[in-house]
Amino acid sequence: MASPRRRLAAVLAIALPGFLVGLSVQFSLAVLASSTAVGSNTFTTAAEWDTVAPTVSATVIAKTGQYLASYVKQGGSYYVYASATDAGTPTSGIATITADVSAITTGQTAVPLAAGSYTVEGVTYGYRSASVTVDASLSAGSKSYTLTSTDNWANSRFQTGYTVTVDNTAATGSDIQCVNGGATVGTVELGDVCTFTFSEIIDPESILAGWTGTSANVVVRITNTGSSDHLAVWNAANTSQLNLGSVNMKGNYVTTDVTAGTIGTASTMVLNAAARTITVTLGTIAGSVVNDSNNNTSAWSPSASAFDRAGNAMSTTTANESGTADKDF
Repeated sequence: MASPRRRLAAVLAIALPGFLVGLSVQFSLAVLASSTAVGSNTFTTAAEWDTVAPTVSATVIAKTGQYLASYVKQGGSYYVYASATDAGTPTSGIATITADVSAITTGQTAVPLAAGSYTVEGVTYGYRSASVTVDASLSAGSKSYTLTSTDNWANSRFQTGYTVTVDNTAATGSDIQCVNGGATVGTVELGDVCTFTFSEIIDPESILAGWTGTSANVVVRITNTGSSDHLAVWNAANTSQLNLGSVNMKGNYVTTDVTAGTIGTASTMVLNAAARTITVTLGTIAGSVVNDSNNNTSAWSPSASAFDRAGNAMSTTTANESGTADKDF
């Protein structure tokens, strides 16, 4: 049988709200959550409840099929990412996070973010939206978005100051330079370096799937075409050409098709985002090479399959080696 105290508590829990409503008094009741035993009696007390709204600690917008974030293009697709915590005592947990991205996508004022584990540029976020499409016609420049987070006790926080950059201009090739890093100028050797320079930062994911821009093993192929041998970069397995296009070396450097990096020391490539370059260093040479002592001007034809950090496809306009004609490799 319930003790007199417990019976009284039950009656008050039922009657008190009705009594207060009749007096037009605003009220709130906490959840009874803590029990303490004293002798044969058990006392139940009200625990503290969550009165603190969640806080978004980090957020970013990133195009789909990306590595680099914070840039989108008109007509492109993107995700909204966020990390958030609920700081109540005790916490009631985050119920919803929504994003107002109407400055980027018309009408999208409350895009829901789903809980999960999502990684962008090496940073893990706890929430992500479904894919959203940028307006088909949207001016370039910085665009703002906001986030609203709500916990399970209906505490809500509205946060502003977040931006993403719209870039509608395709990247172009700016320069190609292949220089000596071995023993003999004009001869393709281990240690020679070719540097591809872009008009803006290129997304490494578009060059090689899964690449983040750090040093990666590759294979360099130089195709024998008489007095205008061609250079291209392939994956480490030498089974697929990377989206760097091809370079007409405008000189005779090999007498058979040559690879660099299939044996011995691997060839490598690395992205320098600040300099807007991808630098390829040749590994061990396999095949017959010949010295070209002429001053040549190489020509690089980029691949349209590469794209910049906003997702704009690379222009295929040829980029000629800058400076005066010189000896390559």
